[in-house]
Amino acid sequence: MTRATTTSLLERLIAFDTTSCHANLSMIHFIKQYLEDYGVASKLVFDDTGRKANLYAIIGPQDKPGVMLSGHTDTVPVEGQVWTKPAFTLTQDGDRFYGRGTADMKGFQAVVLQAVPAMVQRKLRLPIHLAFSYDEEIGCIGVRRLIDVMNQQPSQPLCCIIGEPTSMDVVTAHKGKVALAVTVKGKACHSGLAPLGVNAISYAARLINWLDNKASDKQNNGPFEEGYDIPFTTVHVGKLSGGIALNIVPDRCSFSFEIRYINGDNPHQIIDDFMGYADELVREMRLVDPTCKIDTEIVTEYPGLKTTDRADIIEFVQRLAGKNTMNKVNFGTEGGLFDTRLHIPTVVCGPGSMQQGHKPDEFITQSQLEDCELFIDRLLDELTE
Repeated sequence: MTRATTTSLLERLIAFDTTSCHANLSMIHFIKQYLEDYGVASKLVFDDTGRKANLYAIIGPQDKPGVMLSGHTDTVPVEGQVWTKPAFTLTQDGDRFYGRGTADMKGFQAVVLQAVPAMVQRKLRLPIHLAFSYDEEIGCIGVRRLIDVMNQQPSQPLCCIIGEPTSMDVVTAHKGKVALAVTVKGKACHSGLAPLGVNAISYAARLINWLDNKASDKQNNGPFEEGYDIPFTTVHVGKLSGGIALNIVPDRCSFSFEIRYINGDNPHQIIDDFMGYADELVREMRLVDPTCKIDTEIVTEYPGLKTTDRADIIEFVQRLAGKNTMNKVNFGTEGGLFDTRLHIPTVVCGPGSMQQGHKPDEFITQSQLEDCELFIDRLLDELTE
């Protein structure tokens, strides 16, 4: 049976609409006050607007390295999805708890927070660090500011456990990601005079076709990395917008694409090749109008994670999880940033499945929450004198 405190905390956390386009301060202030009620101080690291913040706290000896439990507070949108359950009201149906963020990843945060009283009561030989970030879903943005603050500390955590949904399997690697926005500027004219214009949608289509061919090349020819369900770099176009009327040759078209790359691949080579092809098209477009152009911008990027050389950390987390898994996942986390910028060995292990994340009627099972509760109990036992 999931502990009542876990359920009540999850209910509170789900009620906060922390979609990435919204502020997360209501949830952050709730967590801050909750920690203060148990005598735990926390630090908030804000974005430029002051509407969003990371939260960082240390429970236990302040002058020693410890174990960091990390997770993001933001969620993906529910707009455009058809839910049969209320998205921001926790609803239990049998073994399942429904609500936006139950799996990704407020379930983990609820379990961690329910253990705070025990963390405070225990005589910990090493501290537990809590790191809750903003805007992970749109490019791991908020955690970068938190990392800058942590870099100024005299000591860093020994390791980081990110509670993204892995069904409590231990994940030691994931792909990196680069997201890009492309804008094609052509020349508008009446569609009856189409040869006198430069159709931005047509040129965008040629660029997208180039990306599709690159995706096929990666799938067929690699490079490949064993351990992934999708063992190669993927290239994906996710958004497209252009044109204002059927009888007008469009002078503008924009689209966004992403590269999710394995550790042995170089995404910037793909980008360089893409921009080289775009330059070829621009020369062709400017034969009609010299003001035509194609702009390509990197919107966000984060590195992959590959924690394979720290057997001690991996074995430690496997012991907590009661599993000997060393999985790789296709989705990204903040782990690569903790690893590359803070040099903290990082693994991913949390309740729920990404098969339920980002979907209508997102849910987490009671048994997954119970497994995570046991995981945190074991962590406390390991860190208690």
